[in-house]
Amino acid sequence: MKSFQFNTTPGLRFGAEESKNTALEVTKKLGKNILFVTDPGLVKLGLIDDTLAALRSYSEVLVFDSVEADPSLKTLMKCVEVGSEFKATGVIGFGGGSSMDTAKLTALLIGSGEDIHEAWGVANAKGPRLPLALYPTTSGTGSEVTPISIITQDDLEKKGVSSPLILPDLAILDPLLTIGLPPHITAATGVDAMVHAIESYASKSANNNLISKMLAKEALRLLGGSIEIAVSNGSDLEARSNMLLGSMLAGSSFGNSPVAGVHALAYPIGGTYHIPHGLSNAIVLPYVLRFNIKDQNAAQLYSEIAPIIFPEMENSTSAQDVSTKFIENLSKLSSNLGLEQRLRDVGIPENACESMAKDAMKQTRLLINNPKEITENDAYDIYKSAW
Repeated sequence: MKSFQFNTTPGLRFGAEESKNTALEVTKKLGKNILFVTDPGLVKLGLIDDTLAALRSYSEVLVFDSVEADPSLKTLMKCVEVGSEFKATGVIGFGGGSSMDTAKLTALLIGSGEDIHEAWGVANAKGPRLPLALYPTTSGTGSEVTPISIITQDDLEKKGVSSPLILPDLAILDPLLTIGLPPHITAATGVDAMVHAIESYASKSANNNLISKMLAKEALRLLGGSIEIAVSNGSDLEARSNMLLGSMLAGSSFGNSPVAGVHALAYPIGGTYHIPHGLSNAIVLPYVLRFNIKDQNAAQLYSEIAPIIFPEMENSTSAQDVSTKFIENLSKLSSNLGLEQRLRDVGIPENACESMAKDAMKQTRLLINNPKEITENDAYDIYKSAW
């Protein structure tokens, strides 16, 4: 067996009410001045209130609630400024991937004082960071267990920091925090988590490993078996719990065996047209996979995981046939969940395909992991098919 590395969040707490029950543990880890990073929508919903009250029993907590979808570099640096002035001793990220990603880099930049422009890329962050805890309120990004943070630059390109240094000390998974998630967001973030598992399982990364594959399979079992229930009945606690755990497992998987072409082509959609990340992934997923199964090895890998989501495919024939049917079933599932299916459905003009293809080629850290090489012409053809 080849050598590999596997890193993930050292402390994970799961269960209903854990966002309140862990307050003492969290504050002991994060100290007396905690910067609480979240978004205005969660503040308006009151979703932060109980957690905040529990934390404030032990520590001073300052709320930074200006995080937007696809957080900008300007927002990140403002968060760092606010946290520095507060003399933060620890940072909490509370929300979806945007809040958690912002919190990760805020903890890094306050703790180390390093230049963010020297940290972009893989293993370039120097550290140390401030103590960090993450509370996911969606079941999608898995950011609470990944060493990755994505920030949108001034020119709308998405750049990432990938380093075990930004794995949090604690991930607090409370399914009650996801109960109020609307059906469309539940569907988009859920498919996003499935994409993480699918891409991780088939990743061409040299660090694709046994643990990541095992986690990807279990993630798909939990997500595939619960996503329709979570979308149709958002108060089903078992379905919500399965989705949250599935998202976390998929995050642990792709945090070590990285994602690939689907994400590379999704980033220009989100960065330029501000389409939510999960929906961007869901739209391009079948088209990238159809391109990939021209490679026999990719077809084989997809055929191995197809029956986990769609058990009726257990006794199908060749790998090529199974993977083709797998992609068809993923498209049907996405449609049944009420997600937009084409770029035109989210207001992207056909003439954008060329510029998005150019932008996708900038995502070299992702494209290198794709089972089949994607050129700029290939990316253009995929976008055109998805339009």
